[in-house]
Amino acid sequence: MKTVLVIGGGITGLSAMYELHKWKKANGSDVRLILAEAGPELGGKIRTVKECGFIMEAGADSIVARKANSMSFINELGLEDELVYNAAGRSFIYTDDELKQIPADAVFGIPASIESLAKTTLVSAEGKVEALKDFYTTSDSFTKNDSIGDFLEYFFGKELVEKQIAPVLSGVYSGKLSDLTIASTLPYLLDYKKEYGSIIKGFEANKEKFQSGSGKKFLSFRSGLGKLIDAYEEKLSDAEILKNARVSKIDKSSEGYLITLHNGEVIQADYVVLGIPSTEAKNLFTDYELESSFSQFTNSSLISIYIGFDVPDSMLPEDGTGFITANSNDVLCNACTWTSRKWEHTSETKNLLVRLFYKSSITAFESLSAMSEEELLEVALADIQKSLGISAKPVTCEITKWTDSMPNYLITHPNTVEELEKKLAAAYPGVMLAGCSYYGVGIPDCIENGANVAEKIIETL
Repeated sequence: MKTVLVIGGGITGLSAMYELHKWKKANGSDVRLILAEAGPELGGKIRTVKECGFIMEAGADSIVARKANSMSFINELGLEDELVYNAAGRSFIYTDDELKQIPADAVFGIPASIESLAKTTLVSAEGKVEALKDFYTTSDSFTKNDSIGDFLEYFFGKELVEKQIAPVLSGVYSGKLSDLTIASTLPYLLDYKKEYGSIIKGFEANKEKFQSGSGKKFLSFRSGLGKLIDAYEEKLSDAEILKNARVSKIDKSSEGYLITLHNGEVIQADYVVLGIPSTEAKNLFTDYELESSFSQFTNSSLISIYIGFDVPDSMLPEDGTGFITANSNDVLCNACTWTSRKWEHTSETKNLLVRLFYKSSITAFESLSAMSEEELLEVALADIQKSLGISAKPVTCEITKWTDSMPNYLITHPNTVEELEKKLAAAYPGVMLAGCSYYGVGIPDCIENGANVAEKIIETL
C-alpha cells in the first residue's frame, strides 16, 4: 500500500488532498492519504473571525471572480448558495493628504481605455501625453521574465506608473515593480502588446474578462472564507487529518521517506507534498544543496488590523470601498479597505468595519512589529482619523501579524523554482513543491496548483 503525505493544511494542501481523495474513491484504491497541519485548525492564510456582529478575514479576504468562475471547485464543494460578491464602489489612492479616485475603467491601475487615461486626476497633462507612447512605441526585446516595472515604464512613462499603477500593483504582489517579473504578475500584457500594438487596446478588446456584473470582481462566502476550508475538510472522509502535527524533518529510507513529527511520531511515506512556506520547508532537510536553493526565495511581512465601530458605515467620506496610499507622510498604513461597504455580509447591523494593512516596505515597520496590540490599535485609529476624519471608539479589533509570510516573486524567482524542482527530483523523487511560495498567490492559483501536484502523483500510482 502506498502512502501520500501532504504537509500543510492551507488551501493548496487541501486542494491536493481533495483531488487525491476523489481519485482514491473513484478507483477503489487502498492508498493511504495523510494531511499533517502544524496548527490546531486547517486553513493556513485563510482564517475567518466572527465577533460583535462582524466577519473579519485575518488573512486572504476574497477570491478573484473571473478565475473562480472558470473552475469547478465551488460547484464540487456545494458552495453555490453561499456565494457573495463585492459591492461595486470607487477605489481611491490617498496621496498629497487627500483621496483621489482610481479610474473605474482601469485594471490594476492600468488604463483600459483612452478615456480612462484622459480623465484620471492622479497624473498630470504631461504624464498623460507621455503615456500615449503605448500606442506607437514598439519593442520585441521584452520577455515574460523581464521586469514588469521596466516594461510598463517603457510604454507608459514614469509618472503614470509611479502615481497610478505602482501603488495598486505593488500592493497586490507585495514588492517593487522593478523586482517583479511580467510572468509572475500580468503575463498577458506582453501578449496584448504584440497582438494589438497597445496595452490599452488589448484591455479594451478583452474588457469582459476583467468585468463581472456591476463591478463585482471578487467573491467570498456568506459566513466567510472559512466556509471554503470547512467544505474541503468535510469531503475528506477517507483521509487522515492530523492537526497540531508539525513536521520536524524528512529522511530518506529504503522504502521511501521517514517523516518525523514534533511529538516524535514517524510516518513512512512514498510521496510527500510540501504545501508549506519555503521558510518552513527548507528546515526539513539536512541537504545543503536544497537549503541553498530554498534560501534564495524572499518574503515580506504584513500586519493586518480590523477595527469595528458602533457607528453606521455611512460615516465614510466617499462612496467607495477603500484606498491605497502613495506619496503621503500623513498616514502610515499602505491601504485601508472599507470592509462593511465592500462586503455587506461582514456587518450584520451595517456598522462600520475597516481593515488597515501595514507592510514591511514602510520605514516604520520594524517599530510597528515590536508594538503590542494596544499600541498598534492606537496607530490604526490615528490613521483613520487623519485619512477618513472618523474618531469613533472601536467596539472590536482583530490584529494579525504575518511575519515573512508574503512571497516576493523577484526576477530570479522562475529560475530558482526550476532549480529547486530539479534538485528535488534528483535527490528526493516523490517529494513535490506546492503553494504560493512558488506558483502563485491567489486562492484559485493555489487550488489549481494543489490539483496539478495531485495529478502528478496520481499518474504514478
